[in-house]
Amino acid sequence: MEFFNKTGKMAMGSRLRMLTDKMMEDAAQVYKLYGTDLKVKWFPVFFVLSDGQPRTITSIAAEIGHTHPSVSTIIREMAAQGLVREKKDKSDGRKNRVELSAKGRKLVGQMPDQYADVGAAVENISRQCKHDLWKAIEEWEFLLSEKSLLKRVEEEKKRRETRNVKIVPYEPCYREVFKALNEEWITTYFEMEEADHKALDNPEEYILSRGGYIFVADYKGEPVGVCALLKMEDEYYDYELAKMAVSPRAQGKNIGFLLGQAAIGKARELGASHVYLESNTILKPAINLYHKLGFKKVAGHATPYKRCNIQMELVLE
Repeated sequence: MEFFNKTGKMAMGSRLRMLTDKMMEDAAQVYKLYGTDLKVKWFPVFFVLSDGQPRTITSIAAEIGHTHPSVSTIIREMAAQGLVREKKDKSDGRKNRVELSAKGRKLVGQMPDQYADVGAAVENISRQCKHDLWKAIEEWEFLLSEKSLLKRVEEEKKRRETRNVKIVPYEPCYREVFKALNEEWITTYFEMEEADHKALDNPEEYILSRGGYIFVADYKGEPVGVCALLKMEDEYYDYELAKMAVSPRAQGKNIGFLLGQAAIGKARELGASHVYLESNTILKPAINLYHKLGFKKVAGHATPYKRCNIQMELVLE
């Protein structure tokens, strides 16, 4: 079909829906062909109950992969046609169990020829195909159960957008954005402190002139993230990863990770062995990012920040 040639795999769901609709239409005609008084959508429930064992609606839903409300609706419709009946559970009177009625059990006895002919027809189609659709569906179901299509699209979106991010060195023209981005996140959760003002009001003097570095994330020509690597006067720690901020408009593009990688890469280039950072545990995305970068929790280092309740380090190899 020309439409799907144009859309490509982006319309996979629509194409599968069309195939499903066609097969459901044919299935309805098959029931008529065999005089089977059954709606296509009832078949999964009917098949499960055809072994003669009463079941709760919850157990039926779990077995066929439908929702509880969906199965409830099907049971009501089948009951209206006299195919199933409900009765109290002997071991738990609060529960109802569903089973086929005499009419339903009679229908089971009429189905073997239909099952055989439909199975043979499907096998015949499979023999004419280069690819086994049944096995392909099983593979797709397994892969989507491991990671949904939505999650996979989100990852592709992030990869594509990440390619538009460039990490560039600090220049005086970035002074205001360095300050603004940090003030934005700090005042959202905490209060600005004296150490913040020192670093943000004059980063050239407080960070760069003391052997530190500032990195800026440029996304399509716009500075949207910043991060600093502060030189530490410490016997153990060489540098501190600090003042990382990403604009809310640019989050979800892997920018924090790229900034962190750039800073760590610079520390490693300079021969550093340990990088330190301070944060607060209410900043869960940031803490997750630091773990992803390889940082681990430590304690006992003096801090100028009231908001600091977690300290972390990265050992460079």
